[in-house]
Amino acid sequence: MTDNTQDSAKQIQNYLDRGVRGVWYPVLASWEVASNPVGITRLEQQIVLWRDAKGEINALEDRCPHRGARLSMGWNLGDRIACWYHGVEVGGDGEVKDVPAIDRCPLVGQKCLKSYPAKEAYGAIFLYFAVADEAPPELTFPKELADAESYSNFLCTASWNCNYQYALENVMDPMHGTYLHSSSHSMAEGDRKADMVLEPTDSGFIFKKSGQSGVNFDWVEFAETGSFWMRLSIPYKRRFGPGGHFWIIGMVVPEDKDHCRVFFWRIRQVKDWQRDIWRFMYRNRLEQLHWDVLEQDRIVLENMAPNARDQEYLYQHDVGVSRLRRILQRQAKKHLDILTKATEASA
Repeated sequence: MTDNTQDSAKQIQNYLDRGVRGVWYPVLASWEVASNPVGITRLEQQIVLWRDAKGEINALEDRCPHRGARLSMGWNLGDRIACWYHGVEVGGDGEVKDVPAIDRCPLVGQKCLKSYPAKEAYGAIFLYFAVADEAPPELTFPKELADAESYSNFLCTASWNCNYQYALENVMDPMHGTYLHSSSHSMAEGDRKADMVLEPTDSGFIFKKSGQSGVNFDWVEFAETGSFWMRLSIPYKRRFGPGGHFWIIGMVVPEDKDHCRVFFWRIRQVKDWQRDIWRFMYRNRLEQLHWDVLEQDRIVLENMAPNARDQEYLYQHDVGVSRLRRILQRQAKKHLDILTKATEASA
């Protein structure tokens, strides 16, 4: 490998470690943003979110244009946010609306802060992180989330102390369920040895066990439809509800190189009175069991060996992980080319 190739590979990996752009990410559960401003870090960007008078989400970089104080420590004035330090008021579009401490301040009317396109859906708040200044794509999801009449879901979200790529790759690994989660209520059955098969789809690919389906965590789908999401199903016995598939839609958002936030929608195809019974059963019997499984994933990933990816030895069960990495690397290279051209054009 030449020096230029090595430098390019390092540049791509450094971009990936901080988070791929050009997609929508869930950043918080809807209930986490009420009347007060909320400050978060996502893709190494410090962001403030608040709800306006209509209840809609606004998102800006978390920095007062006056002296750099955190706007998330300020006041929600509805269509704008006021800095706690000196009262500077900034609208959801990033424009300074008022500087009450002084008349005719030249800051007023200037767009000083970056704003983020925001959507709220399925109990989560999504932000779009642009590569340059492109318009955000449409955000679509599979029927298990999109069809609210036929399916019912609960959103589970947690912060993990690991890079987001580990969390993505963990889901893209059906074989770990038989081992890591062997004591769980839903993944104790099935073969502990399997051949794996990869099937391309229009928006990504499916990675599955050959010869075993409907027994354990036997397959997973990765797709990009305005965002990166993964879908899988685990067969459930009737004592845990109506039987059939228990669906999971998973997404991960980077916070920084060493931290991420995971989002998992747990879904059943239930209607009418069965929906009410299942939701009651989930809250009272199943939710803690699912948290226990998720904790097993978190503990393993947070305790990976230092620089684990630089010393790993992949085999056939890791074909899905390898394909996922290639997809993200292609995205990273494309985005870096766009950024380089934009820098050259502005020079």
